[in-house]
This record gives sequence, structure tokens and C-alpha cells, in this order.
Amino acid sequence: MGYAIAEAALEAGHDVVLISGPVNLDPPRGAHFVSILTSDEMYNAVHRAVRDCDALVMCAAVADYKPQKVSTTKVKKRDQHLSLELVLTRDILGSLQNKDRQFLVVGFAAETNDLQANAQKKLHAKHCDIIVANDVSSSDSGIESDENEVTILFRNGEITKIPRAPKKIIARALVKIFSNM
Repeated sequence: MGYAIAEAALEAGHDVVLISGPVNLDPPRGAHFVSILTSDEMYNAVHRAVRDCDALVMCAAVADYKPQKVSTTKVKKRDQHLSLELVLTRDILGSLQNKDRQFLVVGFAAETNDLQANAQKKLHAKHCDIIVANDVSSSDSGIESDENEVTILFRNGEITKIPRAPKKIIARALVKIFSNM
């Protein structure tokens, strides 16, 4: 979805910085591409990029947890169970709570249940201007699919839905909404 939004924003004449982890997609021509591997790299890249932006669209599905320790060598198989200690990753979207910010903040909520209620909570908890929510409980919509359907929640309480369609079409509709804000 992020790549489709980047492409739609470029088509609409906007400058685009695309910060992305490893995917099997080519970045759109004309985007300033920033390749990252870890959630910490994503955090740092986003904080650098927001210094000079009008809108931040956060649709990456960054893991909520990471291993506390990372081995530099292969962990050998043993005849016993192995436990990994996990720690929270930094909350990138939640870290942008500056009340004086001069840019639009759009978050995404990939949900498997209670879509609207969970998205509403995230909208307020993360101090977003807009949350784009999508149901990822089915394999034919959302992540790893060329199609999606979304519910858009605005800070003023307005709710808009975009029915199931190819991500490129949804992205164009989203970019129009973001541009109007």
C-alpha cells in the first residue's frame, strides 16, 4: 500500500520520500528512496524526513517486538528448548506527538477484529490526523494482496469508506483526501 501511495503522490505532482524495508517491489521512479532494515533505522529515517515534509503517511507494518539480544553467529541446535527474550520496538508513530507540528500525520491500522473501534483508539492514542484502517484477517485483502478496502477515520469524527478495489485506485483516492487536508 505504501508503494501505491508513493506512486499516486508522484502522479499528483508531490515530492516523495519513500522509507522502506526489504520488499519485492521496485520503488516508483522519482521518489527519494531510503532503504532500511530494522525498526530503529526506520525510526531514525522517519525523524530525519519529517523535518521537511507536509504530510507523513505511516503504513509500514513494523514489528511491535524485537529480540533483546542478537547473535552474530549461528545459534546451534540443542537438545533443549530455546527461549527468546523480546523487547518493545520504539513506537515510531507514537513518537510524533508534537502538538506544534506543521505536517499532516496519517497512520494505518491493520486489524483482524473490531476494525473501527481499534482504529478509533489508535487515532487518538497516536495523535494522528487520519487513520486508514483495513481488515487483514483475510488473505485476499490488505497485506500481500493487490486489492484492499479501507475505512478512513478523521480526527473530527468523520468516517469515509473506500470499497474493495486495486491498491492503486485506493492510493489515488487517499492522496486526494490527504491533499485536501
